Parts: sequence; C-alpha cells; structure tokens
Amino acid sequence: MTTQAFLQVIASGLLMGLIYALIAVGLSLIFGLMDVVNFAHGEFLMLAMYATFGLVFMTALDPVVLAPLVVALMFVLGVSVYAGVIRYAMRAKANPGMVQIFATFGLALLIQGLAQYFFTPDYRNIANTWLGGKTLNLGGVFLPWPQIFGGAVSLAVFGGLYWLITRTDFGKALEATREDQGAVALVGIDRNRVFALGWGLGAALVGVAGAVLAIFYYIHPQVGGTFALIAYVTVALGGFGSIFGALVAGVIVGLVEALTTLILPASLKSVGVYSLYLLVLFVRPSGLFGRL
Repeated sequence: MTTQAFLQVIASGLLMGLIYALIAVGLSLIFGLMDVVNFAHGEFLMLAMYATFGLVFMTALDPVVLAPLVVALMFVLGVSVYAGVIRYAMRAKANPGMVQIFATFGLALLIQGLAQYFFTPDYRNIANTWLGGKTLNLGGVFLPWPQIFGGAVSLAVFGGLYWLITRTDFGKALEATREDQGAVALVGIDRNRVFALGWGLGAALVGVAGAVLAIFYYIHPQVGGTFALIAYVTVALGGFGSIFGALVAGVIVGLVEALTTLILPASLKSVGVYSLYLLVLFVRPSGLFGRL
C-alpha cells in the first residue's frame, strides 16, 4: 500500500469518526444526566433524516439551510418523549431500570413500525445538494465535502457543548443534577425541567447528525439501527456520560473501522471496532473516560 492510499484511509476514518461522535454525544448526555439508556436513539436519528428529506421535498431548500429547523423539531420531540414516556417510566416502584429500558425499546419499535407504514421500506436519498458528490483534493487524498462538513459541524457542536456546560446557568444546572438529583431541589432547581431540556438537547444533537447524514447516506426505516450500534459502542468506549469521551471514542472508532478494511473485507469492518471495545471492557470496564 502506498503512503497516499494509507493517508486516504486515515482521513476517511477521521471524518467518519467525528460524525460517529456527533451521533453518540446525545446518547451520552442523556445517560450522564439521568442514568437512562435511550434505546430509541437510532430511531431519533432516522426521524431526523426523514425530516430533512421531507423538508427538502416541501421547500426545495438545501439540507444545510434546513438543518436548524430539523434540530428545532427534534428538540421538541425529545422534550415530548420525556414528558409523555420517560417521566412516567422513572416513577416505577419496582425495577425502574428495566421499566426505562423496555419503555425506550418499545418506543423504538413503535417509531420504526410507523416509519415502515407511512414511508414504506424503500430507500430514499436527497439528490442535487450543495455538497453532494463533491470532493476536495489534498495532494491526491480525496475528501468528500459532505463528510468534511459533517466533521466541521461535529467539532463546532462539541465546542458549543463545552461552552454551554461550563459557561451558562443551564449547563451548571445540568452538572448539578448529574451529581445529585435530590440535592438540586433544595437550591430551587426543578429536576423535571432539567431532565426535559436534557432530553430535548440530546434529541437536538442527534438531529444535527441526521441532517448531516441525509446529505450523503440512504434514508430508510432501519437506517438508525446501524448507527445506533456504533453509538452505543462509542459511548461505552469513551465512558458512559462523558461528552469528551464520546468525541475521543468516536474518532477512535472511525479510525479503527477504516484501518480494519486494510486487513479484512469491507463487510467485516466492524470486527476491529468490537474487538477494541471488548479489550477496553476487560481492561477498563468504565470506558476510557468514565467512572465506575
């Protein structure tokens, strides 16, 4: 293999890794806030992609322009899911953890079934976008512009999250609620409001990822499942609840996945990722940046 081909693999893995991190960060945020794993996370991603597709069809605008509207719609969805499902699941007297798991898993099945009914299982894509089909040539290393855009958006989102958590009152309320859900009520913080906004923010983040993916990836009712598996591995690898861990783990997953294709067929590219996760699980069960 030539140096140029190796650099091509590394660059592609890095860009996809940043997108994986963007997909996973909302999942990590919700778990860190509430100790709830959202098993409908992949279906949220799928809905964001369909929302992007539908808005493009209705308005003839580019997905880049429509992304903020998709993010706003997903924020409303996240708040609604918390208010209508999660809030009641958390009140279960017996086995609340299992109730929450089955509630989000059932929600995932419901969303996917409705998507198949209303949208059919057909594959769809958005044609003639500003970035679609365009590449950047860096000395013989070709980088697709949609992935470059996705990587840049991912870095911007993580920068925005860092600012939100460290520089705003809402971020401080999030951190306080993560540390002690009971004590925050004593200082006047409404735990339910923070949880609702946290779910809204988590869904909005996956909405950003969905709008980016819709530019270059096929849209169908099962699309969320593929990326959800990668997101779960990314969150577990980086450490449940660690936003910085999600970024680092996403990049690692993207690079390992790309490098695996140098050794194994492309259909087995996930073998390297899952092998790495198992290794980290045995050595550090809490993940790279998590705490037991």
